[in-house]
Amino acid sequence: MAPDTHVETVLDSFTDGETRTHIELTEDFAAHNYHPLRVVLAHGEGAWVTDVEGRRYLDCLAGYSALNFGHGHPRLLARAHEQLDRLTLTSRAFYNDQLGPFSRDLAELTGKEMILPMNTGAEAVETAIKVSRKWGYLVKGVPENQATIVAMEGNFHGRTTTIVSFSTDTVATAGYAPYTPGFRLVPYGDVEALEAAIDDTTVAVLLEPIQGEGGVIIPPEGYLQQVRALCNRTEVLMVADEIQSGLARTGRTFACDHEDVVPDIYVLGKALGGGLYPVSAIAADGDVLSVITPGTHGSTFGGNPLAAAIGREVVAMLSEGEFQKRAATLGSYLADGLGELVGQGIDEVRVRGLWAGVDVSPDLTTGRHVCEQLLDHGILAKEAHGQTVRLAPPLVATEEDLDVLLAAFREICAS
Repeated sequence: MAPDTHVETVLDSFTDGETRTHIELTEDFAAHNYHPLRVVLAHGEGAWVTDVEGRRYLDCLAGYSALNFGHGHPRLLARAHEQLDRLTLTSRAFYNDQLGPFSRDLAELTGKEMILPMNTGAEAVETAIKVSRKWGYLVKGVPENQATIVAMEGNFHGRTTTIVSFSTDTVATAGYAPYTPGFRLVPYGDVEALEAAIDDTTVAVLLEPIQGEGGVIIPPEGYLQQVRALCNRTEVLMVADEIQSGLARTGRTFACDHEDVVPDIYVLGKALGGGLYPVSAIAADGDVLSVITPGTHGSTFGGNPLAAAIGREVVAMLSEGEFQKRAATLGSYLADGLGELVGQGIDEVRVRGLWAGVDVSPDLTTGRHVCEQLLDHGILAKEAHGQTVRLAPPLVATEEDLDVLLAAFREICAS
C-alpha cells in the first residue's frame, strides 16, 4: 500500500504501541472520510471516556449531541439489555409491541399527532423532504414536479446526495454533481430574503433552529417566530431540524421552545437513540403525515423493537424535565466561564444551554490547533469551519467537570 502522509503526520508524535496500532489499522482499512484527533477510545462512562492507554478525557463533543445522556446511562442500558433478550427486529411487515407505545409517547412529547420512525438523522431529513413534497402536491396543489423547498446558507442536514445538493460547504459537495434540483438557499436569519424566495411552488422552509455544524450559530431574537408567521401566511410547512439542537441540549426540550414556536414537522435523531443505537423520526400532525401510504416510504430497520424500546426510554427521561434543567443551569455556568476569556485569544462565544461555539482569534491559532491542545489537557472537542471550537458536554456533566474544561481553556489562552 502506498505511503499515506496523513497517517504519518497523525502518528508523528506517537510512541504508544496500542494507539499506533489502532490508528494504523483504521487508516489502512477504513476510508479516510474523517480526520480524527490522535486518540483511540475504548471505554466511556457518564461524561468521561478512556483511551486504550488508560488516559481519561472529558467528552465535550458527546457524539455531536447523540450522547446527551452520557456514555452508558444505566436506565438506557437496562432497557436495551431487556429488549435485546426479547426481540430486536421484525421489519414493518408485521406489528411489534414496542413501536406503538414509542410512537404515542414521542407524539405526546412533541405535541404532534403522529411520528414516522427511521434510523439516522439524514434519513429523517430525507423523510421530511419527501413528506413536504408530497404534501405540496396532494394538499397545497403545487403542479407536479415543481415543488421547491427553501433552506439556509451554512446549513448541515446530512450527507446524502439530495441533502448535499443544497449545502454551501464545498468540501461536502465537491465531486458529487449532478445535484438534486428543487431547493433555494437564503442567508440564515434573514426573514426578508426568505420571504422573497417563497412563491406558489414552495412547499417547505427547512432550517436548524440553531446551526450546529455551522459553529453553534444562534439566529436573531424573534427569527423563528417570524419564520413561523411567514409559513402560516404563505401556506408553507415549517420544518425544524432538531437533530442536534433538540432533546434537552439547549435547556429546553426543543430549541424552537425558546421562542414558543411549534414547527409543522420536527426532525429528530442523535440523542433519540441515547447514544446506544441509531434512532430517528419525524413528528407531524395527521394532515401532513397522512400523505404517506403503504409502500410510499419505509425502512427495514425503522421502528424496530430495539430502537423503539430505547427511544421510548429516552422520551420518558425527557418527560421528567431534569435534563432540560441541567442543560440550562450548566450552560449558564459555562457561558460565564468562557465569557471571561473573550479578548484573550477568543473573539466570540455563543452559548445556548449546554452547547457552545467558541471563535478563536485567527491571528493566533485555528480551531483545529485548539482542539489538539485541549486533547493534551484531557478534553475532547471538535472544530467547525476553521476558527470555531464546538463544545457539547453530555448533560450528565457536573460543574466540576466544566471547571476542568474552563481551566484547560484558560491555560491555552494564557499560552
